[in-house]
Amino acid sequence: MAKSLLQVSEQLLILKPPSSTITNQQKQMQKPKQIRIQSCLNRRQFISQTNMAASSVSISLLLRLLVPEAAAAAKSQDEEDSLSDWERVYLPIDPGVVLLDIAFVPDDFNHGFVLGTRQTILETKNGGNTWVPRSIPSAEDEDFNYRFNSISFKGKEGWIVGKPAILLYTSDAGDTWERIPLSSQLPGDIVYIKATGEKSAEMVTDEGAIYVTSNRGYNWRAAVQETVSATLNRTVSSGISGASYYTGTFNTVNRSPDGRYVAVSSRGNFYLTWEPGQLLGEVTTMVGRSGTNVMNTIPDSVLVCLVEYNISVLAYFSVPFQGDWCSMATYCADAFVSLGIFLFSSKSWTTTGGTCPEPLRGVVKESSTTKPFWQPHNRAVARRIQNMGWRADGGLWLLVRGGGLYLSKGTGVTEEFEEVSVQSRGFGILDIGYRSEEEAWAAGGSGILLRTTNGGKTWTRDKAADNIAANLYSVKFINNRKGFVLGNDGVLLRYLG
Repeated sequence: MAKSLLQVSEQLLILKPPSSTITNQQKQMQKPKQIRIQSCLNRRQFISQTNMAASSVSISLLLRLLVPEAAAAAKSQDEEDSLSDWERVYLPIDPGVVLLDIAFVPDDFNHGFVLGTRQTILETKNGGNTWVPRSIPSAEDEDFNYRFNSISFKGKEGWIVGKPAILLYTSDAGDTWERIPLSSQLPGDIVYIKATGEKSAEMVTDEGAIYVTSNRGYNWRAAVQETVSATLNRTVSSGISGASYYTGTFNTVNRSPDGRYVAVSSRGNFYLTWEPGQLLGEVTTMVGRSGTNVMNTIPDSVLVCLVEYNISVLAYFSVPFQGDWCSMATYCADAFVSLGIFLFSSKSWTTTGGTCPEPLRGVVKESSTTKPFWQPHNRAVARRIQNMGWRADGGLWLLVRGGGLYLSKGTGVTEEFEEVSVQSRGFGILDIGYRSEEEAWAAGGSGILLRTTNGGKTWTRDKAADNIAANLYSVKFINNRKGFVLGNDGVLLRYLG
């Protein structure tokens, strides 16, 4: 039937007025008229013009169905068109690579490196617009497939750490890299490194060990005297949920600009903090003559510089008394610093002659005789913790599994948090990066991007990456104009602003 209809070259239209509008006489006089209308199209013409009209709509669809390369290109273009503040940068790496860290040379923000799994190191010299693979011969001598976890620069000096244990160092902004030997007795895997000064860095393992170097990594000093598991298993009555049987490692660890750390246990049931120089009690520093302190055997003409902690003398030495008390207090402070025994804050000294009016170097915060360790904290929420980090104002943010976001009350370390409403669609939020004190971006599973412009009080979902099928693991802002989001399957987003 359909075939016969298509073969008809003429069409008939019967024009007949409604029966209610004509009389019987009119019916006799007026017979239905047949008006012959010549068809404008035959079958071949109809098909030809129909195909031409549809071709502009179907050509892209046919290409996507028949040509995989065209489909991928079209999909990539669709993804890019939907991005607003971010654009995707396509990398010359395998699809299964997970990107883990990114850093730029402080003296040249066009020159940077991005790290990942499967021994991935990429380099850019145009601000991150394009990237090329970087080969480091010293990291390819052995038959290992390294996972490069962390990179950090200070001036032209840079550090890279990875798993299995590997440490790379550069003093020429990454033009050449030297491999630094590491002890096989390191507790845990190295997960983080921070360049802190000339030939100096801090290195962290996933078991809570923190090491400090000041000579290019040839020697390392332990800043924490025991691993987290040793601390928790030694203090089984600490009241920390899950601490009495803790044998795991860190899930995440983040460092603040002033050197404080926050880490999440592998199961997410509690978190830990550490800051340089923390002690269990108050430390007092005194400058006085014999008879005024515990050093009764020293003559009156000799000054005593000593440090007390819980009424116990940690360290002291004696010098001839010259000048006024505050001058001598300054002398003592400089002497302690030069000996490398103590780190000083800005509080004033207590002397036999009274308190010096101006802060000198002050109360001792850390000594070689103390044993700093991680401080465990109960989580303040029902769901397990996914990640934690530091806000731009010095407070903490906390992410829980299932997409919850909490902010600490005030600044510093605390166990009091308030929940913030976010549109996570049930996907987990994995990281937060601050562009400024007010603006921050959060990223997570299935391409979730959230933005706040009021310090985290409210968040709005940015649909920019909804079409990108990847988990976004890390948000890094190099400065307020340059930022990146790192994900799995080699996904890298660059901030446009």
